[in-house]
Amino acid sequence: MKDRSPPIIPQEYLSGVKVVDIGDVRVARGLTRRSVSSCPHQYMLYDTNERRIWCASCETEVDAFYAFKNLVEHFDAAEKDIDRRKTALGEAEAFQVRSLAAKAIDDVWRRRKRVPACPHCKQGLFPEDFARGVKTTLGREYAEAQRARSRKDAPT
Repeated sequence: MKDRSPPIIPQEYLSGVKVVDIGDVRVARGLTRRSVSSCPHQYMLYDTNERRIWCASCETEVDAFYAFKNLVEHFDAAEKDIDRRKTALGEAEAFQVRSLAAKAIDDVWRRRKRVPACPHCKQGLFPEDFARGVKTTLGREYAEAQRARSRKDAPT
């Protein structure tokens, strides 16, 4: 003979009130359980024995994520500064080459008895040739290709 009593249906109120942890919901949405508090100061100290980081100015404990973020931002800014300085130094060197070349030609023209010669065709370059500006110019890439071609064709 079978027992025809209805199955036992557990009631939620019997096992206690169902509690939703708001912290779990925040973590699921990408937020943290801890309240966000970051120290505006930049001077942080750390202790390897206690495994903690704190601000030397206000003595508040700094979260490891914020300490790491501060460190990464500092090194990122330093790297961008180095890249900016490299670019500026390259531009200065390129400008200096032009300045040195113009100064060398000007020094030879000041002697009045000598004129600089073209390094390729060995013809003299007179200041009068440039008195009314430079009339003929070549593209830099084209001129470099011409120079490379003349080096290949030149007898060694």
